[in-house]
Amino acid sequence: MTTSRLLLLAGDRVTEVSVEHDLALTPDDVLAATGWEVKPHGLCRGDVCNPGTFEPGPVPLAALAAVLHRPLVVEELDGRTVAVLGEPGGATAVPGEMAPELALSSVDGDPIAITGRGRKTAVVVWSTWCGCRYELPAWQQLAYELAGDGLDLVTVALDDDNDEVRKWTSRVEGLPTAIDPDHRVSDVFGVVNVPATIWLDEDGRVVKAPTIAPGDDQFREFTEVDADAHHDALRAWVHGGSAPQAAINDDTAELRTARAERRLASWLHRHGYDEAAERHYSAAVTLAPLDFSIRRASMPARGVDPFVSEDFIALWTDWSAAGRPGYVPTTPA
Repeated sequence: MTTSRLLLLAGDRVTEVSVEHDLALTPDDVLAATGWEVKPHGLCRGDVCNPGTFEPGPVPLAALAAVLHRPLVVEELDGRTVAVLGEPGGATAVPGEMAPELALSSVDGDPIAITGRGRKTAVVVWSTWCGCRYELPAWQQLAYELAGDGLDLVTVALDDDNDEVRKWTSRVEGLPTAIDPDHRVSDVFGVVNVPATIWLDEDGRVVKAPTIAPGDDQFREFTEVDADAHHDALRAWVHGGSAPQAAINDDTAELRTARAERRLASWLHRHGYDEAAERHYSAAVTLAPLDFSIRRASMPARGVDPFVSEDFIALWTDWSAAGRPGYVPTTPA
């Protein structure tokens, strides 16, 4: 039986295993790569089971994805296969639910807990491909203001380039800032544009789903969002008030597949497979043409200026004509 190597990216796990010619994994490898146990009647994790029928022996990766209701995207490289097993429907956290465990790293490789911090937490999602990179000092000031009142403010950069992120984080010493090349915050919380914030309570429950929240008003002409409205609502919540109700961004099969395509493209780009990366970036953009965290985020890797290029202007025009989807600001409770 012919075997090859498979690198599987699934959630927070990255696993490389030997597989048979049809990308079939042993049950032990399925457990190691996904956390799901193969049983004759399906895939189980604790008391939760996804029903399916499995014969003894290796499990084809496509069958694994189908039973878990997850998108699967694959790229064949010289000597091995790289695959992304995306998120299932309904995976995006919503207010009142526990946020999944999520830990990322700083540009220097230091671990940063995004969820489960044991304090009220505001997660600020930004990027170097967005003007919000200039707003980090404003977030730093707000973090200092509210830290003594029980708030942790952490920021997450949706970026692939550590050095580019470091140019901006070096200006805000003491502000916990993680880099997220795999866009796990998008997978977990449904972020589709930046700058966005998510609020979590002391127990780790989602209080506010992602809403657009600039750090200050220097780009108000473009954002059409009042930064003070978010900051005042945040202060009120930290001091015991109610949190605003935020609309939940759409969770569709196309968007989940687009995120999986973008994650694979990003991995390929970081490892020098630019031609293959371009195919998967293109597939992701085709599936989610108005998602800034996919279409605009891919521009630097594709050699496109994310601020003044024709591609960005076309995105802005299409998005504006569609009613600026995913760009709902925070409003007081």
